[in-house]
Amino acid sequence: MGTISRRLMIGGGLGVLAVTGGGAWYLAPTAAELVMTPPEALEAARTGDILLVDIRRPDEWADTGVPEGAVPIDLRREDFAQAVSAARASKSQPVAVICARGVRSRRITVSLDEAGIEPIIDIPEGMLGSFAGPGWLERDLPVVAWNA
Repeated sequence: MGTISRRLMIGGGLGVLAVTGGGAWYLAPTAAELVMTPPEALEAARTGDILLVDIRRPDEWADTGVPEGAVPIDLRREDFAQAVSAARASKSQPVAVICARGVRSRRITVSLDEAGIEPIIDIPEGMLGSFAGPGWLERDLPVVAWNA
């Protein structure tokens, strides 16, 4: 699984102290974030090296389809973490999450980590593209039609 890259967030993983007019605030240190591009995620999902989870809403799945090899699990489900855990081939299988533009996937990596599901991989390009890159659809990667 050599295609996963690491990126340290917030000053190389160190906390940041900022002084403002009314005082100071502190951002806690963060762990290294695992990220993948859509082509890397597709290949890893095809080989079973990761569980690829599309965390978008059903209406979004219907609009664009679901990435080939992905399991659609709506992040709004009350049992979201349990559903992700149950979909894994093994407890050690990495979970990669994709959303539309990388915002929800980044947020949910923290929640899944707090639920004890690890390793978690973010796909920050998402389906539609973001600052991180063109996204799954623009790269013309395969999708599967989703029907409710």
